[in-house]
Formats: sequence, structure tokens, C-alpha cells
Amino acid sequence: MEVTALCIRLLMMVLLLLIVQVDFSCSQTADEAFPQVVQDRQQHFEYDPIEVSCEGLEGLTGWRVMRKVKEKDVKTCSPDWTTSTGPCKITNAFQTSDSGEYWCEMGGKKSNAVNITVTTGSVILESPVHPVKQGDAVSLYCISKLTSSNITAEFSKNGHVMESRSTGNLTIESVSTSNEGLYTCKISGVESPGSWLTVRGESYHWFNIHLFYCIKLYLPYLLYAEVCG
Repeated sequence: MEVTALCIRLLMMVLLLLIVQVDFSCSQTADEAFPQVVQDRQQHFEYDPIEVSCEGLEGLTGWRVMRKVKEKDVKTCSPDWTTSTGPCKITNAFQTSDSGEYWCEMGGKKSNAVNITVTTGSVILESPVHPVKQGDAVSLYCISKLTSSNITAEFSKNGHVMESRSTGNLTIESVSTSNEGLYTCKISGVESPGSWLTVRGESYHWFNIHLFYCIKLYLPYLLYAEVCG
């Protein structure tokens, strides 16, 4: 009788921890996810097309692209809530109406946000729209809409000039957290808006949490099999 009661308690513990583990995994995945920007850069010239997509995030469909522009109210990218799922396609971007934060939402889940800057100027800095991993190579490109040829560009970080490049691009071979900061570039005296470069280290913290949950999940199951099998 005592063994039967113990088996029931162990079985209930296994079922409860299974539910907790699934819920934890899903929320953690959403927290680390980002919407995709088709052009894969933070800055865009005014009247450029921009596409932001959440489709396939966590292997699911039905996400809504949300945005907050100029610290105003949060809205869906589409003006119609009922048809706002799917990619957010902006045919002609405007500085005042399209610069801001974009993220994904569905059923209470919310991804991280990406920043998009639309400028009326003639120079932009092409930099990663998502955080980059420590140790990766990162390339920054200074682009002028007035010319398509390579022009010497001056790159700055946090307001301090780094170096000038005749090719118009700067590559950081192995980024670290010391490379985080606000980057700008300048061509013929015309400066781009600033873009923040975020560098992430290895996710040892999340690895340890998952290991802990796996132990909690499978230990009762093993005990159940040993005692009640």
C-alpha cells in the first residue's frame, strides 16, 4: 500500500515537472528570439522598402509584427488588427512614421525588439540588426545614396574617431563586449545616424538552468521506474 502511494506521488511529480519544463522552454525561446528584417540592417534611407517578418519564429505562424514609433502608442504594423499577421511590408519608409522599435507578439508571447532608423540624410551605416556573438567577425559599411563607388569613410564609436577606410567598410575580426557601443560613419563630411552594436557572450547561464531542469525532470522518472517498475 505504501509503495502504491509512493508510485502515485512520483507519477504526479513527473507529470507536473513535464508541464513546467515545456512552459519554461517555450518562454525562454521567445525571450531570445528577434523579428527578421529582410534588409538585415538598422538604418534605411527615406522611401526605401522595409520588410519585418516574424513568420517561423519558434516554428510557429500567426505572429503579429508590433511597433512603437517616436515613443507613441504601441500598434500593429498593419492598420487592421484582423489582417495584421504575416510580414510587415513598408513600401516607402518615412522618418517620422517608420523609425522605431519592432517586435513579435502572439498569444501572450513577446520577442525581443529590433530598432529601425529611417533617415532623410544621404549617408547610412549598415550594421547588424541583431546582437552578434562574441568571437564573430562583424562588418560595418558606410553607404551614400549619392554615389555607388567606394569612397573613403570615417568610422566612429561613441563619438570618438576610430579610423578611415578607403573601401567604405570596417571589419572587426573577433568582437568582444568591449566593442559594444554607438557607431557612426562619415562620407565627405556627411555623418550617418548612430547604431548600437550589441555583443552577447556564451549562454552558460541558460545552459546551467536547463541542466538543473533536466535533473529535476528525469530524476523522479528514474525513481518511479526503479520503485514501481
